[in-house]
Amino acid sequence: MEIIDHPITPVILSGGSGTRLWPLSRESYPKQFLALDSRTKKTLLQKTYDRLLGLKGLEKPILICNEDHRFIVAEQFREINTNPQAIILEPIGRNTAPAIAVAALQAISLGKDPLLLILAADHLIENIDEFKRVIQSAKTYANQGRLVTFGIVPTCAETGYGYIEAKESSNQEGQEIGLEINKFIEKPNKDIAEKLIKNSRYTWNSGMFLFKASSIIDELKKFSPEIIHYCKIAIEKDVEDLDFLRLEPESFKKCPKVSLDIAVMEKTKLGTVLPLNVGWSDIGSWKSLWDISQKNDDGNYINGRVIVEKSKNCYFKSEKRLIVGIGIENLIVVDTNDALLVASRDQSQNVGNIIKSLSSSKFPEGKIHQKIYRPWGNYTTIGEGDRWLAKLIEVKPNASLSLQMHNHRAEHWVVVNGTALIEKNGKKELLHQNESTFIPLGCKHRLSNPGKIKLELIEVQSGTYLDEEDIIRFEDSYGRINNLVNKKL
Repeated sequence: MEIIDHPITPVILSGGSGTRLWPLSRESYPKQFLALDSRTKKTLLQKTYDRLLGLKGLEKPILICNEDHRFIVAEQFREINTNPQAIILEPIGRNTAPAIAVAALQAISLGKDPLLLILAADHLIENIDEFKRVIQSAKTYANQGRLVTFGIVPTCAETGYGYIEAKESSNQEGQEIGLEINKFIEKPNKDIAEKLIKNSRYTWNSGMFLFKASSIIDELKKFSPEIIHYCKIAIEKDVEDLDFLRLEPESFKKCPKVSLDIAVMEKTKLGTVLPLNVGWSDIGSWKSLWDISQKNDDGNYINGRVIVEKSKNCYFKSEKRLIVGIGIENLIVVDTNDALLVASRDQSQNVGNIIKSLSSSKFPEGKIHQKIYRPWGNYTTIGEGDRWLAKLIEVKPNASLSLQMHNHRAEHWVVVNGTALIEKNGKKELLHQNESTFIPLGCKHRLSNPGKIKLELIEVQSGTYLDEEDIIRFEDSYGRINNLVNKKL
């Protein structure tokens, strides 16, 4: 029987919150959307697809994210001149098995049966040529109906990753032979990890996969039929919204919240692992980010306004304020517009626990950045009081905010760069640098940028209620209309 060489469709999962890299990464703008590699301006999400270019049979990706991040995902792929096959919006996170099931069903619905290359949006890989070579080797097994996962060759006794045990050892090169999987091992303690890394049958579980869409659907039907049942309904009843596919919420929410490892890989007889040695990191802590960052002769990574003296092996990053470090070692110091982190490098993996404390204490800094991204640009809170709030608003060329109204606040706008087209109760005017206007409470208004450069504008709100919920939209270029208060759109 002739084996067909199926094309490759990357499926990029970008729904993580990246809390362990707080305060830089937060729920409103997690690490996959940041350019954490100091050698490039591309974000982790962009690099995830970019490193695949040149693969034989590569097709445009399917992206899966949550609703709040949809415009960020779309914009970042526009920046790298890539039009995804689909951007699928999860109404709620249900772990990797339902997300992958939806991607497979979407691919099949288009009359195709491609190889799905499942990738997390927040990994870093140093040796891209080797990575692509191993993927090409993996195609041999995936084309035959095997479910391939990529096991990272361990470099230390890591306790933060799960491990994969193969039934036999790899050959000397390691990357050429696909090995039958014996079992998956949950994150071990230090003593067990040190024993595992001495045996080449054990690799770190990367969470990356390659298999035919039909193969994973068949195995899901066998071992997790509920997932396929509800995902089929969610796909059949999905709604096209601009460039996005909105899954039908009620059906998708009924899917079990489970990883693909537990749903399928631990039960199937088709599992194959290929060892991968490519300088991989999931950048799961500030320590791991320090490990892969470019450092000076004293082992310090420095970014922003930073002055250090007699300090070693530290990670310094400042977005605005001056950081001065004297006589310190092995620290993480990260200063953003609204939060400062100082942590021992060896304790930085505990940042996630701090996020839980921030959330229970209702500190907004635990989840929300001061800089908020919208499809038309972004805004940054620069000051606030009991009855006033000041923002810097940046609008992209030829972009426009919705036609909207506020019931509880008035706004003063001052243009600091570019040209603004202002619409107030049906009347339009152009404002240039150093010119201003007043938007009274209850005025139906819109802000647009008709120019070729970025529009920057200071907005000062005043009133009894200054929350973003106080927006009623009448017209919008991005589908954010329901004639009601839009809390998340």
